[in-house]
Amino acid sequence: MIKYKLICKKCKNSFDSWFSTSKEYEKLKKLKFINCHNCGSLKVEKTLMSPSILNLKKIKVKNEKNFNIKNKIKEYQKFIKNNFKYVGENFAHEARLVHYEDKKKSKGIYGNATTEEIKELKDEGIKTEFIPWVKDDDN
Repeated sequence: MIKYKLICKKCKNSFDSWFSTSKEYEKLKKLKFINCHNCGSLKVEKTLMSPSILNLKKIKVKNEKNFNIKNKIKEYQKFIKNNFKYVGENFAHEARLVHYEDKKKSKGIYGNATTEEIKELKDEGIKTEFIPWVKDDDN
């Protein structure tokens, strides 16, 4: 895809338009399919445009930040796996048991819960936290 800045020679309206290739633009121009959406004139031309250049430094910095964030999440996951009990899909039920019955005996838990279950737990005064989870096989 290529984007051109176009200008109408009749009303001086300028606008952007996308084409699949530069040849496609030329073909449509020759067939008189390109017109000004403001006045309808066929006297539409390309104007000077600055090229769109990728800033590789910004991309590299962004990728490094994403890598660092992902590694930090994996560190948290390792800590959680080593120090908390995994309860799977029974998180809401197990959280209630810990809160109402086993407060002092129980090891912390982690698992899966729906947004609705988390809301209900919070309404009951049961504190929960959402931790983003990265699968081990994710790159």
